[in-house]
Amino acid sequence: MYHTILVPLDGSPRAEAILPHVEDLAMRYHATVVLLQVVEPEPLILGPDMVYPVVNQAMIEERIRAAEDYLAQKQADLQAKGINVRTIISNGPVVEEIIRNAEKVDADLIAMASHGRTGLARVFYGSVAAGILHRIDRPLLLIRAENG
Repeated sequence: MYHTILVPLDGSPRAEAILPHVEDLAMRYHATVVLLQVVEPEPLILGPDMVYPVVNQAMIEERIRAAEDYLAQKQADLQAKGINVRTIISNGPVVEEIIRNAEKVDADLIAMASHGRTGLARVFYGSVAAGILHRIDRPLLLIRAENG
């Protein structure tokens, strides 16, 4: 049923709450798990007539190294359980990068934890899960992560 499961992670325990569900599905269907971490673009500075991106190459490189280390550990944890795992680090807006990578790896399922924000918090922070849900053309497994 599932051959490739894309799992977006951001390094937080909340995002990792999806992993036990993914482990079960991957073992049941002998699926490959693709762990994805998106390194978000730098913030913008608004000037009187223009918008300027803040580009700090050293900071970007450090964030990519941290993502590589993080994903390598998660990959090793899953491989120790006999699960076939690949990792991807992507740069750009989170929702767009998740969708682009789902298409690129031909994922049968995107599995992720939602932070479960509602009301004003959801409007203010945006919702990656909602953005994906409204734009994706494949199954999406969402679990609501516990607060904390």
